[in-house]
Order: sequence, then structure tokens, then C-alpha cells
Amino acid sequence: MYTIQQIKSHYLFNDEDAETLKSLLPIAKGNRERMIRDFYDYLLGIPETAAFLQDEARIQRLRLSHGGWFVNLFCGVYDNQYLHNLQRVGHVHVKIGLDAHFVNAAMQQVRRFAVGMIRENFPDREERRKKTEAVEKILDINLDILTASYIEEELKKVFISKRFESLLVRATERFTYGLNLILVLALVGVSLSVVGLFFWEIFHVVGGPVEKGILSALGTLLILWMMIELMDNEIKSLKGGRFNIQVFIGVVIIAIIREILISTLRHDPLETQIFLAGTLLVLGVVYYLVARSQQLSISR
Repeated sequence: MYTIQQIKSHYLFNDEDAETLKSLLPIAKGNRERMIRDFYDYLLGIPETAAFLQDEARIQRLRLSHGGWFVNLFCGVYDNQYLHNLQRVGHVHVKIGLDAHFVNAAMQQVRRFAVGMIRENFPDREERRKKTEAVEKILDINLDILTASYIEEELKKVFISKRFESLLVRATERFTYGLNLILVLALVGVSLSVVGLFFWEIFHVVGGPVEKGILSALGTLLILWMMIELMDNEIKSLKGGRFNIQVFIGVVIIAIIREILISTLRHDPLETQIFLAGTLLVLGVVYYLVARSQQLSISR
């Protein structure tokens, strides 16, 4: 199973598309009831899908659910939670025995409605094209994730141990997510301690050598900078972002800079300072190469 970031990249879905969809949210809310009415007229007109819509209470629940899903297409935030919600819907479709063919057919009905909604509200051709492309992408992403549940079900028929593997993978994912949360909390705690240490050193600058106090406080600020970068990277990871090795190289560079400052205060031998400076130079070159590689990867 691909991550939400990978899926979006495969469909060339970017932040501009997300903002475009978000701008359509008020219009989507205004057309929600009309969309639900047309959608259920379509479903009830097909005997195979109408068979799932015999109970009135169930129809009302599904109307609310489908209406919320339609409006959520334009929420502007498409992260891990969005992915998990769609996966849950796909598993429900598989569980009740709804053929994947009707999922595709129903999505086409939603697609026609959404494109018509844009056509009605935006007379400018270029603006209409841009908004239609964004809607097409998010609907394709939704259909991809929903139908993936059917592929997963087919795999279960082939591999006897698939159920155990799925449980194991799901449990591992949740465990990893929990560890990431603990790591974020730990980083917050350490960052607060570093802030306290910084103020403590500033307070004692007056009572000791000013130069030493300032350099010591500067070293503490560098540590705080490291903590901020690590927390920012970890939060992005929790939201579904990719692992950024560049951040960790930057953290090591900051640590080396701090060590150089401390070495200067201790009046370490020249060889030690040359070694630290050489290490910093090598890390700088590695940082540049990694940054360059990531830029080339994005441009492709």
C-alpha cells in the first residue's frame, strides 16, 4: 500500500490543487443536497445497487455519509487521516459485497456532477479548466484508494496467511505511530529543558566572563535550533510526509559547530580544532550533495 504522499505524487496532485479545491468548498456545500438527490436517483435506478438501499433508516445514514464525503473532497487537507477514512469506506464496500464495477460507475456520476457544478459557477474558460483538473485528480485518487480494497481482498484469497500479515502490519503501523508520538513529546520536553538552560546561562553571564557566557549561550541556542528542526521533521512525518535525511545532516552540522565553540573555550589543542573544522567541511559537502539530489528529484 502506498502512502498518501506517494499517491498524490503519482497523480501529480500538488499544494496548488489542494488550494484550488479548498476554494470550491462553499460551492460544494451549497450543492450538497442536489448532489445527494441526483446520486441516489442514480443508485436507486440500478437494481444491483438499489438492493442495498431497501431500509429507509439505512438510506438516511448513507445520505449523510455520502454528503460528508462529497464536501470533504474540497476540504483542502489530504493527509494520512484522509487516506485512512477512504480505506475504511473501501473495506465497508468489500464487506457488504458491493461489486467494484458499481463503485467505478458511481464515481463517474459524481464526476459529471462536480464538473457540471464548476461549469455553472465559472464562466471563464481558463479558470474552469484549472478547477476541473483539480477535481479530476482528487476523484481519481479517491477511486484508486477505494478500489485498492478490492485488490487487497483478492490477495487474501491467494495468500492464506494474509489476514495474519494484515493484522501484524496494522499493529506495527500503530506501534510505530505511537513511538513517533512519544518521540515528539520527548523532543518537546528536551526543548523546554534547553530553553531553561539558555535563560540560566544568560542570567549567569553577568557573574562570569562575558565572552565565555555568550559563547555558551550561543551553543545552547544551537541545540534549541536542532530540537526545532527535529520536531518539525517528526511532525511532518506524522502527517504523512517523507523522511528528510537532510534535516539530520543539518543537526549533526549544528552539533559540530557547537563542539567547535566549546573547544575554543577549553583551548583544546590545534589538532583537535583542525579535526573538527575538517569534519564540518566534509559534512557541509555532504549536506550540499543531498540538498542538490533532493532538488533534482523534485524537478523530475
